[in-house]
Amino acid sequence: MSQVLPGDALLVHDLIGIGFGPSNVAMAIALSEHNARVGGREAITAQFFEQQPRFGWHRGMLIDDATMQVSFLKDLVTLRNPASEFSFLCYLKSKGRLIDFINHKNLFPLRVEFHDYFEWAAAKVEDMVSYGHEVVGIVPVVRDGAVEYVDVTVRSGEGLAVHRARNLVIGTGLRPLMPEGVERGHRVWHTSELLAKAGQLEGTSPSRFIVVGAGQSAAENVAYLHRRFPGAEVCAVFSRYGYSPADDSGFANRIFDPGAVDEYFAAPENVKRRLMDYHGNTNYSVVDIDLIDDLYRQMYQEKVLGVERLRFLNVSRLADVKETPTQVRATVKSLVTGEETLLDADAVVFATGYSPADPLGLLGEVADRCLRDEQGRIRVERDYRVATDPGLRCGIYLQGGTEHTHGITSSLLSNTAIRVGEILDSLIDRGVSSASEEARSAADGVGSTAR
Repeated sequence: MSQVLPGDALLVHDLIGIGFGPSNVAMAIALSEHNARVGGREAITAQFFEQQPRFGWHRGMLIDDATMQVSFLKDLVTLRNPASEFSFLCYLKSKGRLIDFINHKNLFPLRVEFHDYFEWAAAKVEDMVSYGHEVVGIVPVVRDGAVEYVDVTVRSGEGLAVHRARNLVIGTGLRPLMPEGVERGHRVWHTSELLAKAGQLEGTSPSRFIVVGAGQSAAENVAYLHRRFPGAEVCAVFSRYGYSPADDSGFANRIFDPGAVDEYFAAPENVKRRLMDYHGNTNYSVVDIDLIDDLYRQMYQEKVLGVERLRFLNVSRLADVKETPTQVRATVKSLVTGEETLLDADAVVFATGYSPADPLGLLGEVADRCLRDEQGRIRVERDYRVATDPGLRCGIYLQGGTEHTHGITSSLLSNTAIRVGEILDSLIDRGVSSASEEARSAADGVGSTAR
């Protein structure tokens, strides 16, 4: 239920962030740099809540030799502020590896290294985040007949606490996607949990793995399992003839440019669809050509040697999977002949991608005030603020879930630094710090309350 603002209001945060993945780390950095620059009454107060006990980003896929698919220059800050002390180059300097990295002549760092950079950056703004804190509810707060603030209920080991905000920025990331009717289990994995699940097999002698999918993660899973378990057969199942190479050419990569967001946002709906169709092969269900070549080379070598551990069941789909305590029985069906092949395996790995978390799922009554388009999708303004009815003055910003309005970079790192800068500009333009100053003064320093 809506709350009417009481006389002894809670301390009002200018911004509360839900989730603390790379996007909201970048948001915290942008706020930190802004506050250091302006100080005083123009500073923006913010607090982020993350349910994980510490920073983590796709930890299950931090394969030791996997590289990033974006340039290191598309870090958390450089495209917004090339002089920032939070850049990947500053990270390298702090680790004593700057010269070594330059000599390496590579734009694409190891994924484990970029994750370490994220952790390094997150630690520099850790005063703005509460780890082990899960947002479980949001209630609108009415003032002068309009929703001026929201009360955010957060659960931690210490119980429940309520924090009041003038604005929200939601960065809850993506959720592992499994095929309909398939549940994860001890031997049925999603690629997001690869390293943890594979580690549980250490010391055993698995004989076969099945990997379902045709994208980058699927190919990386195949290569990793083939290397880590030299006695096991690895079967790749996909509906194509082979992996399709990612288009990372200079012209195609313009779809990730900041200016492309402006063009996509302004384009008619039919043009948006065409752009996604044209350039989906820059990111979706595609594989780096070097990895494709390595896998093909390995497969051919095994054929020559007569010991084939890499099998590619192409133009096929996984028709059924049944898990038992000791194995998984998978049915692979040819899309050409309809012939079915039964395979017993130690594990089946689904590299079937991710789906955005419902950005409005936590908003409760507030979600009813958010506007939707004719297709039922959330309407989002150019500044990543959800369009709402006039009675909701609290700004709700999305970091993700905006692909239909802002294009392919919605959940990617490519535009993160620019996006958080645009959200920051929007907060400033809307007078967030001065707007909440009165409420902070009225609160007379009263903090959040447990309940």
